[in-house]
Amino acid sequence: MAGTVDVQRLGFDPMEMLSEWDYGATSRLPDGRRLREYWITAADQEIEVAPGVVFNAWTYNGRAPGPSLRCIEGEMIQVHFTNGASHAHTIHFHGFHGPDMDGIPGVGRGVIEPGDSFTYEFEARPYGCHLYHCHAIPLKRHIAKGLYGVFVIDPDPARHGGPQRELAARRNHREPACQAINEMVMVMNSFDTDFDGENEVYAANTVAFYYMQYPIPVRRDQVQRLYLVNMTEFDPVNSIHTHGFFFNYYDHGTTLEPTLRMVDTVMQCQGQRGILEFSFADAGLPPGRYMFHAHQSEFAELGWMGFFEVI
Repeated sequence: MAGTVDVQRLGFDPMEMLSEWDYGATSRLPDGRRLREYWITAADQEIEVAPGVVFNAWTYNGRAPGPSLRCIEGEMIQVHFTNGASHAHTIHFHGFHGPDMDGIPGVGRGVIEPGDSFTYEFEARPYGCHLYHCHAIPLKRHIAKGLYGVFVIDPDPARHGGPQRELAARRNHREPACQAINEMVMVMNSFDTDFDGENEVYAANTVAFYYMQYPIPVRRDQVQRLYLVNMTEFDPVNSIHTHGFFFNYYDHGTTLEPTLRMVDTVMQCQGQRGILEFSFADAGLPPGRYMFHAHQSEFAELGWMGFFEVI
């Protein structure tokens, strides 16, 4: 793949996408709980997923993946969804919610027709690294076209006692302990550009080889936290492998202690997600470029590959 993708024409920048969080708008309910509101619009949109390769996508808020939503455990969430696209769509959130808020055909409001709106409402739990996606039929097509995004629920330190409180603070965006950590979001995705049920392009955050052309700068002396979500369609699993360093892994992000320690490869099925934490200084590693990629060689050679530039 020769050349570059013009992110100005694309409408979103994969480098900025790493750290862009949508915290919504907050207010207080009569019972004192915090209400957090988001606004999401679905649309039809052409996006360039590799140099010269244009994909007819369906997007949330004009980007694929959609905005990375972030909230805190126990908050009341309202997501105001407007369907501005040409097909019926929904939003299905991974997490606890009642059936009427499940965003699936035939239950509650079901699908939202073009031009219509609906508000999803639920309590933010459990804490973790989650996702949302369209659940209209055919499901594989609605996901493959780009209707998905990251949904992170931070643990509330006040709900956790003892040493767990300190660990929860390290994962809560309002706490100084968390703000000292460099946090990034990557969605592993793929694109079937000729609509034959097989992918021709693979990426992290949509643009093939973007982090090869523009390595991700990270500080050697800072702890790194990567929220990783797999939304690859038409392939049963995807993976990440890191060169020269290992990480701790929190499967689904629903624990405050790692579920895997000192690994350099994890696999995820579609919809699976987790949190990677690592430190180049703690590992005694020098500055330089450290590669990461899928350990399915086909995926790596078709775009899912990049570098961390440790400074």
